[in-house]
Amino acid sequence: MANKLYPKGATKVMSAAINFTSDTIKVALVSNAYTYSAAHEFLTDLGTNRIGTDQVISNKTVTDGVFDGDDAVFTTVASGSTVACWVIYKDTGVAGTSPLLMHIDTGTGLPMA
Repeated sequence: MANKLYPKGATKVMSAAINFTSDTIKVALVSNAYTYSAAHEFLTDLGTNRIGTDQVISNKTVTDGVFDGDDAVFTTVASGSTVACWVIYKDTGVAGTSPLLMHIDTGTGLPMA
């Protein structure tokens, strides 16, 4: 599968409900047991498939339509885990209201054990 936006998250971005530079944006490592669905909307939709501790993306910028930030560093990943993708989301402090934004499963080193 190619990298995809979550449609409901994209709607929130387009309606200014999400501000990439001022909101808390995080990245989660997600196991190969997760299956992307365009119907998924919130962090709870990832179920128990998150690996390690989600990381805040710091020093965020948006330039010419491109979102960027510091590289996320995951210091603890359970042995035997297989990371199939990264998911970027807005952290509201509550998983049931934290909208999913982007599913990234195509990149150098993915999947990774």
